[in-house]
Amino acid sequence: MQAHRRVCYGGGVSGTKISRGEYKTPGGKLVAVTVSFDSDGTVQSCQLYGDFFVDAPDDAASEQYLQALTKALITGQSLQSIIDEYPNCQLIGTDAAAIATAFARAVSGTDIYKVSTTNSNIADIKQLHTTISAAQDAAAHDYAERWESLKRNLIVLHDHPRTPAEQMQIDETWAREVAMGKRSPTLRIWEWAEPAVVIGRFQSAPDEVNLDVAERLGFDVVRRCTGGGAMFIEPGNTITYSLYVPLEFVQNMSIEESYRLCDWWLVEALHELGLDVRFSGLNDIASQYGKIGGAAQRRFPVTRAGAVLHHVTMAYDIDAAKMGQVLNTSREKLSDKAVKSAKKRVDPLKSQTGLSREQIIDHLLHWFA
Repeated sequence: MQAHRRVCYGGGVSGTKISRGEYKTPGGKLVAVTVSFDSDGTVQSCQLYGDFFVDAPDDAASEQYLQALTKALITGQSLQSIIDEYPNCQLIGTDAAAIATAFARAVSGTDIYKVSTTNSNIADIKQLHTTISAAQDAAAHDYAERWESLKRNLIVLHDHPRTPAEQMQIDETWAREVAMGKRSPTLRIWEWAEPAVVIGRFQSAPDEVNLDVAERLGFDVVRRCTGGGAMFIEPGNTITYSLYVPLEFVQNMSIEESYRLCDWWLVEALHELGLDVRFSGLNDIASQYGKIGGAAQRRFPVTRAGAVLHHVTMAYDIDAAKMGQVLNTSREKLSDKAVKSAKKRVDPLKSQTGLSREQIIDHLLHWFA
């Protein structure tokens, strides 16, 4: 019989049935745990959310892995023991300690918003940037060779406008087709037919989005097949691309390094526009002025060669006030950042380049010519 943990919930406030705890892995991703209790404070269930990633053989394995982790939280089993039981699955951007901390905050009612950025946090992030930059320089020759080889068979296209739901569907379909050898390697620059909020595979829509406001303002809320955080999309205000390539393209690379490889061409192209662009953390692209965009990635080792889906959304222009209305940005998520506002973290390409969106896209397409 499964044992349920009896704890005091909601800081001991009578009548509380659900509690949520969050933890931002320094230099990594946010993890959140929502816990449900019965009337005497016994934990009955919990759910794991966040903008982290899971690398797993397939959807079923990923789901089973996360279910095992949440079950361990309820029963008190070691999370590391679960991680050891699933050698084919890997948490990216977070770890067992972060999940345990989020769970502890959920069951204890800890005020997570009192967590502040410290000088040591900022130093750690700066050191992370330095380490990534050095690795990028050392690997530049390898990246260039891999891209030169890929370009021989790469299809590059500027797609027509599609609805948010169509975008999500085509992304997964094309990746699976490449995995099965039915489609050539492809790089697709998107066009959006409607405004949207795209949430990550493991995020909770009500926690990430003000759903009533989004509906009133005409934003469709959709979920993509990759992890990561929420994207605020208005047609004409973002530049999004997807890369669908065989797994051999990232052969002998860690997940972290494969992000840098898949975005290497983009960084090179933006350098040509005079931007001081660099990789930041696991999956962000930034300049000295702020974040430009973020990436998400998933592998499809289904049959034959398998494939990597890698997609990036960059801010060209942004309605910061509207974004602030539509998105919920946890203070915990910003706890290891040197700024306290998501709006201040993003610096659009329009302000950095002075170029039109069409000019930037033409330049990106020309890079492959």
